[in-house]
Order: sequence, then C-alpha cells, then structure tokens
Amino acid sequence: MSEEIKPDLEIDLKGLLCPLPMVRVSQNISKIPVGGVLKAVATDPGSLADIPSWARTTGNEVLKTEKGDKLFTFYVKRVK
Repeated sequence: MSEEIKPDLEIDLKGLLCPLPMVRVSQNISKIPVGGVLKAVATDPGSLADIPSWARTTGNEVLKTEKGDKLFTFYVKRVK
C-alpha cells in the first residue's frame, strides 16, 4: 500500500495489558465518523490477536497492522 492512511483519531494504548487495548479501541471507534480511521498504538502482544478479532466480530476493518520494536500500530476503519 503506497498510499498513507490518514487517521481521524489516534489513541495511545502503550502499557495497557489484555483486554484493555481492545476495550479502548471499542470505546473510541464511535468517536469517529463511519468511514473514518482510528489509529491505535499498543505494546501488548495480545493486541495482535484481540484487535483484529474484535474488528471481525463488530463489522469494522483493520486496514493495516505495523509491527515495530515492541510497538504494534493498528489502523481500524469504522464500517458501522
């Protein structure tokens, strides 16, 4: 994907442990418009499974996941 994703809202989830990163994404997704993008940065490796799973069950879409040095960045598109 050569196009940069422009988030409507960014949240810092660093230091939070499972299930809090997913809970915070769930709480904040309604703050952006349908079609908007939420950027979430987490340090918990469990978020790599939790956030995509939450997105599938809620009908939202993880556009991109970036794995850095102990940082995991998710771009979640609000579909509903």
